[in-house]
Amino acid sequence: MTKKAKAPRRARKLKQKAVRGARRQENGRPSKKASCLALLQRADGASIAELQQATGWQAHSVRGFLAGTVSKMPDVTLDSAKQGGGLRRYYIRRTTDRKP
Repeated sequence: MTKKAKAPRRARKLKQKAVRGARRQENGRPSKKASCLALLQRADGASIAELQQATGWQAHSVRGFLAGTVSKMPDVTLDSAKQGGGLRRYYIRRTTDRKP
């Protein structure tokens, strides 16, 4: 395959991604990421089970989202606390002060 053949394929793939993204926005549903962040911003936070129910993800995927996406977001702190029954709740807090 030559380089000339790769350019149209790459353009076609980018166009397909743009169309899929536009379809997601048209249906009016929030993304799974937005749903998770909304649950985590609540006063009582969210448990792994609640995040699983909202997204349809498995527990290890939810934990991966928390560790890989949420914990690396700027201006956001991920906290967790264990409740009396042993259920861990996760919270996110917006941080306004930045350290250089």
